[in-house]
Amino acid sequence: MSLKIRLARGGAKKRPHYSIVVADSRYPRDGRFIEKLGTFDPMKPKDSAERVKFDAEKAKDWLTKGAQPTDRVARFLDAAGLLKREARNNPEKSKPKKKAQERAAAAAAAAE
Repeated sequence: MSLKIRLARGGAKKRPHYSIVVADSRYPRDGRFIEKLGTFDPMKPKDSAERVKFDAEKAKDWLTKGAQPTDRVARFLDAAGLLKREARNNPEKSKPKKKAQERAAAAAAAAE
């Protein structure tokens, strides 16, 4: 059984509200879960203490049991000091593609 700590969406249309839950990875996103750890309200300001609320002890317990957090939940756990999340960086993706490089080379040759 592969456990995930993830967000389950609730709330009305255009007014999202998420529960931070532990669930089997095969369960639907908003479906069955094992335990609710807390809430996340993206409608609140980023500096609000009410934006993300979760039980750190329960989260730590599930992490020791092998539950894997999703990217967004890993950010919350990192902010709380429970998990060290490495920064993502793919410098190859931001490089210009082949045609853009050819155009840049042609523009540089024309400027000389």
